Amino acid sequence: MRGIYLKSGLGDETYVPPFIFEHDYEAKLTSALQEAEEGMFASIDSLLEKTKIDPKDITVLIVTCGSFTPVPSLTSLVVNKYNLNPSIKTYNLSGMGCSSGVMSIDLASKVLSSSTDIGYALTVVTESISLGWYFGDNRSMLVTNCIFRVGCAAAIVTNDPKTKRVAKFELTNSLRTHHGADDSAYRASFQEEDEMGEVGVSLTKDLIRVAGVNLRQHIKTLAPRVLPLSQLVMYAYSVLMSVLSKGESKPIVPDFMTAFEHACIHTGGKAVIEQVARVLRLDDDVTEPARMCLHRFGNTSSSLVFYELAYFEAKKRMNKGDKTWVLAFGTGFKVCSLVLKSLRDSSSDIEHDNPWKDCLHRYPLKAW
Repeated sequence: MRGIYLKSGLGDETYVPPFIFEHDYEAKLTSALQEAEEGMFASIDSLLEKTKIDPKDITVLIVTCGSFTPVPSLTSLVVNKYNLNPSIKTYNLSGMGCSSGVMSIDLASKVLSSSTDIGYALTVVTESISLGWYFGDNRSMLVTNCIFRVGCAAAIVTNDPKTKRVAKFELTNSLRTHHGADDSAYRASFQEEDEMGEVGVSLTKDLIRVAGVNLRQHIKTLAPRVLPLSQLVMYAYSVLMSVLSKGESKPIVPDFMTAFEHACIHTGGKAVIEQVARVLRLDDDVTEPARMCLHRFGNTSSSLVFYELAYFEAKKRMNKGDKTWVLAFGTGFKVCSLVLKSLRDSSSDIEHDNPWKDCLHRYPLKAW
């Protein structure tokens, strides 16, 4: 584990559950509940305090956690804690991997747009380290212990046009593609027992290749929705030349950063960030938030893209009208995108709950 960790790109200030520091070193249900409650309740409390939204006005609740599905559910835990309205619609997303944070925003948008009524959707994005910890010796399963860390985020999504003057972002586009029909994609990240019966998630060496192949498929669908005409024409011409040359010339990869000012790239690990950069031909300035998030917080799974948005805000790089591409991968294998349009400039003061507030002066790092 130490060998894997030292190559992971993680720093020394990431967060893990208390049980890892205890003498008996055993993951129990109480540890998972403590981890879920502390992350979710702190995030929701901060969100409600900033937005001044009455919990009774929340009409939709979505909680996503890939590996922890208690009874009662995590949505029931939130409903009970905040005494939410009995008519609330609740959704639990589990087993969806690191893409579920992006998917929860997309789901909230779809649910709200299907109704003519004004509604508020509370989305809570978390993960459980406690019950996902692997106690065996299989190297491919030990990787998750080395890169996954504790984190949580919460957001309010609404279809109320009156909130546009106070909202941070407008969701302008979203895309979800599922590549699980392919066996290698389906098994690239897989929960199973090792030869000693210990349960863990195996991250195969094929994962990086799968991410690259399926990202290429994903952007073929996304490109016509977001790219400027000049990029589409260049891409179409390169495809035509490839056909005429019978594959001797390859189609170009469009420059997606002509459509966006910022990108929040899924921080699945150092190799994943580097693979995305290779496929999309992104320079270090574009991947900086992903690399710094991995170093400071580790892979917090589905919530990490929100830490990247917080990085842009803390650095005061977000201007009104800027478009941000949020890209995440998930087990199964899924690729998910959001396009967010900023509705205001970054505040001159860092918000009190911004996770970068106490360490921003050290980032970006010169060496990673």
